[in-house]
Amino acid sequence: MTQTAAKTPDTELSQFRVQGEIPVPLLINWLTAAAVPILLFFAGRAASTAENPLTAPLLVTFAALLGLNSLVYLGIRHQTLHRRGFISLITALFTFLVIQAVEDGSAIIWLFAYPPVIFYISQARVGIIACAGGLAALILLFSPVGDLIFEPPYSASFRISMVIVLGFEMVTCYILDQSRRRSKLRLLKLASEFEFAAKHDALTGLANRREALEQLDAEYQRFLRTGRPFSVMLMDIDLFKAINDHYGHHAGDELIRMVARILRDQCRKVDTAARWGGEEYLVLLPETGAEEALKTARRIRAAVEAGSVDVDRRQLRATISIGAATIAGAESIDRLLQRADEALYAAKSSGRNQACAATT
Repeated sequence: MTQTAAKTPDTELSQFRVQGEIPVPLLINWLTAAAVPILLFFAGRAASTAENPLTAPLLVTFAALLGLNSLVYLGIRHQTLHRRGFISLITALFTFLVIQAVEDGSAIIWLFAYPPVIFYISQARVGIIACAGGLAALILLFSPVGDLIFEPPYSASFRISMVIVLGFEMVTCYILDQSRRRSKLRLLKLASEFEFAAKHDALTGLANRREALEQLDAEYQRFLRTGRPFSVMLMDIDLFKAINDHYGHHAGDELIRMVARILRDQCRKVDTAARWGGEEYLVLLPETGAEEALKTARRIRAAVEAGSVDVDRRQLRATISIGAATIAGAESIDRLLQRADEALYAAKSSGRNQACAATT
C-alpha cells in the first residue's frame, strides 16, 4: 500500500474492505431484492383500492427500474453507475411516496430507511447533501407553500414529530457512519503496518530475508518465462565483530543503518535491497547482466568506504566486501546464492573492501 491508511481520502476509502464488511454492490442488490416484492405488493394494494390510479403503475415502474439497475451491474460490473442509479431511484421513489401520500400517508415512514442506506453506500459528503436536501424538502412540503401545492394529509403534530425525529436519525446516522469510517481507517493503517513489519527489517527498514526470498523466487520465475537474466549481490561489513567489540553494539547498529541507507541511495527502484542477516545484505538486480552487476557492486563498495557515522563524537568508518553472481543456464536459486557467497568469500580472502564476480 503506497499511501498510509490515515491519509486515505474518503473518495478512495470504498476501494478497501475489512473482513465482515458487506460490499456495497452486494448490499444494493440485497436491498433491491427486498424492495422489488414490497413495491409489487403495495402496487397490488393500490390497484385494488381507490388510490390515485397512477400509484400502482408507478410503483411497478420503480420496481422494474431497480431490478434493471441490478441486472445492468451484473452484466457490466460498473460500481459507480450501479450506486448512482440506485440512489437516484430510491430518492425519486421516496419523494413520490411522500408527495402522493401513498397508503393514506403512512408510506412516509419509509423515509427513515433513507439515511442509513445513503450513508453506507456513498461517500460521507453525498450522504450529508442528500439528507440535508431531503430534510429541507420535507420541511417545505409541511410548510404553507407545500399545503398550497400538494395538500399533504398530515396533522400539525405529526409534521413536527416527523421533522424532528427524521432530523435526529440523520444526525445519528452521520455520527455512526463517521465512527465506522474512522474504525475502518484504523484497521487499514494497522494492516499496512503489520504488512510492512512482516516484510521489512526493524533496524534498517530494508526488506527482510523472507521478503528477499519471495522477490528472488518471483524474479527466478520471470527468468524461466522470458530468459532475461538477473543478478544478486551478497555483501557484509568487514571486521564487524571487531567493531562491535571495540566500540560497542550501538556503533555496530549505526554502521548497519549507514550501509542500508547507502543501498537505498545506490540501488534502482526495481532492485530489492534486503538485510540478509546480522551485518550481511543481499541485493536483487532484475534484468541485470554480470558486467552491470559488478559495476553496481563497485559503486556501492566505494560509497560505503566514503561514508561514516558519528559514534560518541568520533567518525566511524567501515568497508564492505561484495560477491556478485548472475543467473546462468538452468541453475537453481540455491546454486546462484552459493556462487554469490563464494564470490563474497573470494573478496574477503583477497584483502576485503573489494567486489568480486562469481565464476559460472
